[in-house]
Amino acid sequence: MTASCAVIGYADWGTTVVKPKIYIEGQEGSTGLRIRQLLDARDDIELLLIPAAQRKDRQARSDFLNAADVAILCLPDEAAAEAVQELLTDGDTRVIDTSSARRTDADWTYGLPELFPEQRQAIGQSKRVANPGCYPVGFILAVRPLIEAGLLDPATQLTINAVSGYSGGGRKMIEAYGNAPSSERPGDAGMPLTLYGLTTRHKHLPEMQLFSLTEKPPLFVPSVDHTYCGMLTSTPIPAQRFAREGVTPQQVWEVWHERYADEPFVRTVAPGDGEEEKLLRGGNFLDLDGANFTNRLDLFAFGDESCGIVLIGRQDNLGKGASGNAVQCLNLMLGLDEGTGLSS
Repeated sequence: MTASCAVIGYADWGTTVVKPKIYIEGQEGSTGLRIRQLLDARDDIELLLIPAAQRKDRQARSDFLNAADVAILCLPDEAAAEAVQELLTDGDTRVIDTSSARRTDADWTYGLPELFPEQRQAIGQSKRVANPGCYPVGFILAVRPLIEAGLLDPATQLTINAVSGYSGGGRKMIEAYGNAPSSERPGDAGMPLTLYGLTTRHKHLPEMQLFSLTEKPPLFVPSVDHTYCGMLTSTPIPAQRFAREGVTPQQVWEVWHERYADEPFVRTVAPGDGEEEKLLRGGNFLDLDGANFTNRLDLFAFGDESCGIVLIGRQDNLGKGASGNAVQCLNLMLGLDEGTGLSS
């Protein structure tokens, strides 16, 4: 099958149906497993599955990578680099890399379709796509339109307070939470909500700064909750930090709504309306898991013009924050409807 065939999905020539071949390198991890679940039931692609006994066989991995029209890498940074540089020898294989190593690399396309209107076409035509990190999605898509609209000065240093389900930390974090004693919380993971990444040098900072259009890296305070998946990303902005006086949550929502009204996987929630009330449990609580098992990002703005406004993004860290977004990019690269196989 030629690379051009992969770009347009699958073709029917007489009685022969040629489907694009998709291979997931690292299908046993949390991101790879969710991607496989999203692709398993589809009949418009051919999913290449390496046998468990061959997953550490270098030659077998290389053979699968090079047989694919699109390879999705769900590996740690160094292993992903090895796969691209040493195992992937066929120039026709296109790649989606879910690691953090190439997200700010000019030779790779940043795989966030909602970044700006031309990004979809760039992803669809690219041979090398770097899937975004989970935390950056909610921050970037909340902040960037406000800078572009002149509501927020790009020189303002921002703070992000965020919480994720523990699947976002990969195998080691999943094991730490799953194996910890849970006698105090029967049926729950053993560890409580925990702050981490306290060195202020988190690996997501470069892409957060670059693609949000901010001039300084944000002060990022991530935490992990004792639930498997879900994510909230909160960016508080004091009133005096806005580029003009009297900015209200309604004005923030209007900017978001104008930018994302036609986006299938971004829901902007108008402040103070019935929809917002329905999404707040008991009228006061914004649940971590409200977008779980979807590829959707919810955007909220809370506060007022005198004190300030908190920008909040909610998503599934394995959905729009990882696996779902990777499948969205895959669909664009195959020339298919970007929502194929995904839930909003």
